[in-house]
Amino acid sequence: MAFNEKLAERVRKSLSEIRGVKEKQMFGGIAFMVNDKMCVGVDKHDLMLRCPAELTDKLLAEKGVRSFDLTGKPMKGWLLIGPAATESKKDFSRWIQLALDANKNIKAKPRKKKTKK
Repeated sequence: MAFNEKLAERVRKSLSEIRGVKEKQMFGGIAFMVNDKMCVGVDKHDLMLRCPAELTDKLLAEKGVRSFDLTGKPMKGWLLIGPAATESKKDFSRWIQLALDANKNIKAKPRKKKTKK
């Protein structure tokens, strides 16, 4: 698999008490959807994290944090959190909680209707 399974298992364990969590293959990694919204994921050895857009620049100044950039234009409200920033249980839990808090304030995208052929 293209993502760190040990890191994914840490995420699974941390979200095990949360209702409405679903896993989805995404971006070459795995995403954890909470209430039908992407909350956190694992890409290679990094945590993909959704955060409040207004905190993006502040969080980028922290050790091990990088922009999440799929298109050449970094997206506000998305970060890659490297292993150095998730090694300790306390730091890992902080990032997961930040993602869960952000998830509460993000509206789910409307589901696309399936068309019959």
